[in-house]
Amino acid sequence: MTAFVSALDLFSIGIGPSSSHTVGPMRAARAFAERLADGGRLEQVDRISVTLYGSLGATGLGHGTPDAVVAGLRGLRPDTCDPDEVRGRWAALGDGAEVALAGRHPIVVAQDDVQFAPRTRLPGHPNALTLQAWHGDDAMPLAEETFYSVGGGFIRRDGDAPHESEVVRYPLDYSTAAELLELCGRHGLSFCDVVRSNEVALHGDAGIDEGLDTIWAAMADCVAHGLTTEGTLPGGLGVKRRAPDVRRRLEQYEREETGHSGARDTSTEWLHAYALAVNEENASGGRVVTAPTNGAAGIIPSVGHYYLRFVPGADAAGIRRYLLTAAAIASLVKRNASISGAEGGCQAEVGSACAMAAGALCAVLGGTPQQVENAAEIAIEHHLGLTCDPVGGLVQVPCIERNAIASSTAVSAARLALHGDGTHLVTLDAAIETMRQTGVDMKDKYKETSLGGLAVNVVEC
Repeated sequence: MTAFVSALDLFSIGIGPSSSHTVGPMRAARAFAERLADGGRLEQVDRISVTLYGSLGATGLGHGTPDAVVAGLRGLRPDTCDPDEVRGRWAALGDGAEVALAGRHPIVVAQDDVQFAPRTRLPGHPNALTLQAWHGDDAMPLAEETFYSVGGGFIRRDGDAPHESEVVRYPLDYSTAAELLELCGRHGLSFCDVVRSNEVALHGDAGIDEGLDTIWAAMADCVAHGLTTEGTLPGGLGVKRRAPDVRRRLEQYEREETGHSGARDTSTEWLHAYALAVNEENASGGRVVTAPTNGAAGIIPSVGHYYLRFVPGADAAGIRRYLLTAAAIASLVKRNASISGAEGGCQAEVGSACAMAAGALCAVLGGTPQQVENAAEIAIEHHLGLTCDPVGGLVQVPCIERNAIASSTAVSAARLALHGDGTHLVTLDAAIETMRQTGVDMKDKYKETSLGGLAVNVVEC
């Protein structure tokens, strides 16, 4: 099966705080409601029930999963909805409130219609939800579907055949990094060139450029909003937004030290500020771009901003190459391991994003395909075994800082790879396979359940 996944799917515009716990369930609920409508059964529905299993049940409250399900049932889409139309909607149901199913059929939905089953893990994926539609007092549901939120906002309906995009034949297909490198060598191409060839087959030249520009604009808007928005993040931990303070201090320092020979390099500090900005936006339920998940959404934008601000000659065309190269690496991880924290721990989220950013930055700095592969491998190698242990089930501690640190690691990995010739002992394929094996071996309590690690050793105030 191909590893290729379009950048326009990997980088999806949505809302926080989680691609697998917010964006995926919203898409699943919307798909369920639309399927009822398409089948002519919408008007027969009197009641809806939803069960959240595994990780969705364990940390769904902190990730806004019930709110997302209600929004999806109403027909809202994560890429176009107003985040304010999602936050708090489940709690507002109380003992029962009207919800327009698929945006047009009003029924009464209560909080208790969404049930949590954290100790039940379905075999298809740790992130699973079952939706049922009921008519009157019937003993059997009118309709029932189970969905898996498999990471990055992607969903899979239980029993479905592979999606059309998974069986289409691309001009330059690959399933491993070794095959991707072989294509590059045979045709004299870069990672970006290979991906672009496949993207053009799907979207056309103008379509892929327009899509990439839209994605980057959304990332840039998220950074800008996060750098200027003050306050405390929701959820009860009392975590204060730090990105605006960091921005102000850096701007003041640069004003005061401009022209001084002893002025320090602030590029790493700006890199951290950009990452903090994005992940604070995500934690507040704001508009973010999945890259490849929401919990790791700060790394690609922050390293991209680093490139634009601190690399001479950086431009919009370079950002397109950066995003396409990152998508090539993400496709390999998604195909051969996982980008889901509930499946592989945070190595699958932050580790994957770090590898994407490292390889992509290496590429726009002039790296060869071998150096790009090396940069991505370095980044993954040093995230192996990283657990997903969000305190309070919120994508705040340690998630926000983790994105800032991983952004630095991505830059370091790219620079380190550029000092070599691309020859290295551990291949990217070996690192990805090790990530997969480590995820399988990792205890469930370290995979987005908040039952281990920092989540049980930090007192929630």
